[in-house]
Amino acid sequence: MLTPAFELTQDRDFLTVAIRVPHARASEFDVYFEGVDFKFYAKPYFLRLTLPGRIVENGSEQGSYDADKGIFTIRLPKETPGQHFEGLNMLTALLAPRKSRSAKPLVEEIGASGVSEEGADDEDEEFDWEIEQTPYEEVSESTLRLQCHYGFGNLRAGVVQRLQDELSELIDIKDPDFTPVTERRQKRLAAEVAKFDPDHYLADFFEDEAVEQLLKYSPWWNDAHAEMMASLGKSQEQGDAAALVSFSEEEKYQLRKFVNKSYLLDKTAHRQVYYSLVDILLAYCYEVRVTEGEHNVESAWTIRKLSPTLCWFETWTDVHEILVSFGRRVLCYPLYRHFKLVLKAYRDTIKILQLGKSAVLKCLLDVHKIFQENDPAYILNDLYISDYCVWIQKAKSKKLAALTEALKAVSLSKAQLGLELPELEAAALLVQEEEIARKAAQRSPTQQAPHSSPEPSDSDSTSSSDTEDSASEQEELVGTQPSLLTSLQAPLLEEDSGLIIRESGLCRDMASQGCKVSQGQLLAPSQAPLIEEVEDSGLCRDMANQGCEVSQGHPLSPSRAPLIEEVEDELKTMLWVSPPHVVNAGSHRSIQDGEERGQLPCD
Repeated sequence: MLTPAFELTQDRDFLTVAIRVPHARASEFDVYFEGVDFKFYAKPYFLRLTLPGRIVENGSEQGSYDADKGIFTIRLPKETPGQHFEGLNMLTALLAPRKSRSAKPLVEEIGASGVSEEGADDEDEEFDWEIEQTPYEEVSESTLRLQCHYGFGNLRAGVVQRLQDELSELIDIKDPDFTPVTERRQKRLAAEVAKFDPDHYLADFFEDEAVEQLLKYSPWWNDAHAEMMASLGKSQEQGDAAALVSFSEEEKYQLRKFVNKSYLLDKTAHRQVYYSLVDILLAYCYEVRVTEGEHNVESAWTIRKLSPTLCWFETWTDVHEILVSFGRRVLCYPLYRHFKLVLKAYRDTIKILQLGKSAVLKCLLDVHKIFQENDPAYILNDLYISDYCVWIQKAKSKKLAALTEALKAVSLSKAQLGLELPELEAAALLVQEEEIARKAAQRSPTQQAPHSSPEPSDSDSTSSSDTEDSASEQEELVGTQPSLLTSLQAPLLEEDSGLIIRESGLCRDMASQGCKVSQGQLLAPSQAPLIEEVEDSGLCRDMANQGCEVSQGHPLSPSRAPLIEEVEDELKTMLWVSPPHVVNAGSHRSIQDGEERGQLPCD
């Protein structure tokens, strides 16, 4: 017999069952329903469901068949109108459990009721997320070997030993069948410390353009969560959150292929199942974000590598250590190693858990598909994911909500990861500041260079004075700014200095004009005797030959003749005659007269 594709919906008074049977005869089918049981038969299809609520036959039931689509649609009245049936999209849980072919099963669960949530004995029991502490007891080595279990609810043992070749590249722990839990953790922590690369981390920390882009991605659960939060203000029932999550036809096919079964779990194993679920969801949320929802060939590796539950068969004592372990592995193994991605995956996991079992199941189905298409990751489906897909459909919504609140209550900082991230970042920032300061110091001379004004060279001045007409040059000097006048007069004065000194009338003219022979400053008339004394002593002629400068002198007396003779012998510098900085209109005639005499008088 084939199990057909089916879908259940509901309104206030009716439960609608749509069954797709494309190869069945419409004239040959049987339908039976009573209480929580529903059966449908149309050769070669057979469907048996255990419903989450009671239905009744009262004459208002209806049925129709679409020959083009091959779909039977059956409307069944609810025994209690207005009752909300929870979990109609949990198709695996709706399928009735298979009967054992043996006369008596080896293990049998007493009092199980189809799709009821994990038994009714502890329905109202408060779920405590704190670990139960027991006194330490010495155990023998043989006992330790018996305690090395793993898989969903720690129900498996000896699997890795049988599949050593396939699992050697799949998991990080080498011998889980004979490695105690404490030793697994010690080896995992050591492996993470050895794998941590400070250069890779700092590269992502400073150059985070790609990470910022990934943080903007919005996965499918963001819209559903926003809609759910908006609906809280409208006083809608909590069960309506399941309607915000829809399953594709492929996902429904996956659900129909799972075998519906129950799990015998004690309190410790039960708590481990919830903890490991958080660990797997964290890894899945990271993978969805960094691939922006487009899975690739590395997706299976990323999920199992970031989940210690899958690659180290790790067990947990509280939700905080799960978050710490996930943060460490994100900063050690994948391509993008940024702390913001850790926090983003943490918030995404909370949103998924708040959406309820439907959202969690949808994520687990996606993980199952990723592993199923990867060799040898499909073995992890047999160890964990397939059982999670069946178990979550019967999980208690109350306990899932309690787990969500416990996860929201924890916080994570970089210092808690044990990788010395704050110290590493502080050192890197200090080095960066020093590098910036050093580069700024190197650039400062080049930035000041354009503001400096280099003085014109003698060769440039000389060549300029040789090519320009003397008369036009004097006209330009009269109307030029003082600083430009000085620089333009310098070559002319330097070239004609010999002529000026040799003319005996120059010194007298300079005395009468009150001119100073240095730095473009005027001499007072009282300094005329000095000029005459220098002229009479013959110093002017000798100075022209020796290149001496007369500057800021005092009246020379005849008694100073030896000093003048000594100066004539020792002075070796060139004479420099500078005009005053301010040229007025009245000095224009003196310059012209000086041109006729071959002299340049000072104004």
